[in-house]
Amino acid sequence: MTMTPEQATWFQGTFTRLVDNIDQAVLGKREVVALVLAAMLAEGHVLLEDAPGTGKTSLAKALAATVQGTSSRIQFTPDLLPSDVTGVTIYDQNTRTFEFHRGPVFASILLADEINRASPKTQSALLEVMEESRVTVDGQPHEVGRPFLVIATQNPIEQAGTYKLPEAQLDRFLIKTSIGYPDLAVAEQILAGAADRNPSAHLPAIITTGAVADMADLASTVHVEPAVLRYAAQLAEATRTDPATRLGVSVRGSLAMVRIAKVWAAAQGRHYVIPEDVTALSGPVWTHRLVLDPEAEFSGVDADTVIARVLEQVAAPQARSVA
Repeated sequence: MTMTPEQATWFQGTFTRLVDNIDQAVLGKREVVALVLAAMLAEGHVLLEDAPGTGKTSLAKALAATVQGTSSRIQFTPDLLPSDVTGVTIYDQNTRTFEFHRGPVFASILLADEINRASPKTQSALLEVMEESRVTVDGQPHEVGRPFLVIATQNPIEQAGTYKLPEAQLDRFLIKTSIGYPDLAVAEQILAGAADRNPSAHLPAIITTGAVADMADLASTVHVEPAVLRYAAQLAEATRTDPATRLGVSVRGSLAMVRIAKVWAAAQGRHYVIPEDVTALSGPVWTHRLVLDPEAEFSGVDADTVIARVLEQVAAPQARSVA
């Protein structure tokens, strides 16, 4: 079953209402909010590389409040243990049974703050839950439910005492973006409302978590022409053959592009994906998946340069609407 034009119109209206609501707490960052919301509806996860104090926690809380979900925050530190993330099984002497005590990962929106400060063992505790939406403790699987979104952050400046995220874990983040500092006009608005330290607390809920899961299922029915699929595959292949890269976009990265492109198309009121959707999303979806050749990196080439180059090299197919 393919999404109908009427369903696409409804999806666009609902998506816009969600962004409008979150925008009340995270001022002046509609594009970032839309990207993060699209990642959630594509059932992926977000990596925010940003300086402290740019509104990452506010974004997570506002998103959770908007969808009637729960949010939790983990401050990753070198001494954090995997059980501090997933939870732990404890023996109850009264009932003489083992009981599972859920960790903070059991929330609709999980903010993993400064994820690169934890040890690789603790970082890996997130791998299963990010991929499978469940954790396994003492051999027992525990579902985290839908929706489930990990918003992980890392500081691009302060790198002392950090553990670089391995490529396998980076590949599990659907998008990488940054909130950034507000412009002067928005900064004045924020300062004018400084007395309200938790603006997300006053946000009305727009939809339920069940409706979010339904929107995700509906977005998966957006039509993608074979020519657009070929275009995405050709772009991914071009990143792998580019002389500046040691590791290009994986198959998982290509699948991620298709998933979020469907959501992005529906958010624009279309029941089909066009090549421009792939082009617009190529930076957030693919730059963090590239591993550059050290010599090319030393000469000033970065992941954005490679993505821009392959977009120029690979011709986009002629888009056509789908009736």
